[in-house]
Amino acid sequence: MRDIPPLTDLAQRIAALFPAAGTLQEELRTRIEQTLQKGFADLNLLTRDEFVAQSQALERAQLRVGELEGRLAALEQRLETLVGGKTQDNSQDS
Repeated sequence: MRDIPPLTDLAQRIAALFPAAGTLQEELRTRIEQTLQKGFADLNLLTRDEFVAQSQALERAQLRVGELEGRLAALEQRLETLVGGKTQDNSQDS
């Protein structure tokens, strides 16, 4: 599991509430931290950095979709012009 500073800090504060021998308190802090990390992992939460990265990826994808939609519209218009021109030529030949 990755180290998340706010969870480490919270675990230390909770462990400090329980007076115990040094080793026991450290073990308690470690278990609390693991439990918190597992709980947050189960919630499928993102860190701020992960959220920003995902937001930037989405923005890039939206821009690319916009570009592709523009290209598609231009190609459809070009195809319509080509097909429309042939249809008009065929009707004039008759």
